[in-house]
Amino acid sequence: MTLDYAKAREAMVEQQVRPWDVLDARVLEALTAVPRDAFVPPAHRQLAYADLAIPLGHGEAMMKPVQEGRALQALLLQSGDEVLEIGTGSGFLTACMGRLARDVVSVERHADLADGARAAIEAHAIGNVRIEHADIFEWTMARRFDAICVCAAVDTIPTRFLEWLRPGGRMFIVQGRAPAMHAVLVHADVNGPRTESLFETGLGYLAGAAPVPTFTF
Repeated sequence: MTLDYAKAREAMVEQQVRPWDVLDARVLEALTAVPRDAFVPPAHRQLAYADLAIPLGHGEAMMKPVQEGRALQALLLQSGDEVLEIGTGSGFLTACMGRLARDVVSVERHADLADGARAAIEAHAIGNVRIEHADIFEWTMARRFDAICVCAAVDTIPTRFLEWLRPGGRMFIVQGRAPAMHAVLVHADVNGPRTESLFETGLGYLAGAAPVPTFTF
C-alpha cells in the first residue's frame, strides 16, 4: 500500500508536533510545507513522518519531528535573520529554516550527506540556503549570525559557537550527558551568554564535542 505522504505530514504536525506545545503558526506552516519524505533516505521513506530519529548513515540520525518543531519555535526566526546550522544531516530542518529566515549557512562534516541535502534543497527551489562540507571545529567564518541551530548534543558548549553569535542572537543546542540532557537556548546578552533551559531530550553527540572518557583505577 502506498503511503499518502500529504496526510502523513498533516498527521505529524497535528498529532506529534502541536501536542508538544509547538504552537507558532509560522513554524507549523514550514513543517507542513516542506515534504519531509523528500529528505529521508529512500530505505526509510515510509517512516518519514513517524516519531523516530531516522538513521542517515555514519552513525548520524535526523532529529524527531517534535525536536525539530521545538527547535524552530525556540529560535523564533524572523524573515530578516541570518542563520548558521551546525550539522546539516538530511537537510530537512535546513529547508524549514530557509522558509523562515533570510539566509541559512549549514555545515556538514560528511560529504555524501552534504551532497544529498544540497540536492533535495535545490529540487525544492529553496534558494537562500548554502551548505558547506567541513568539520565545524576546523571551519572558520568571520561572519556573525542572528541564530545558530546545533543539530547534535555537546558535553559543554564550545566557545567558538558563541563567537559566531551577534549581540542579541540566540543558539539552540542540546547539552549534557545521557540520560540528563537538556535542550537550551543560549542568548548572547550584553553582559555575556545567558542560558534558558527548554526541555529534556536526547541526541547523539556532535563529533568532537562528546564527553572525554574518564578512567578509574
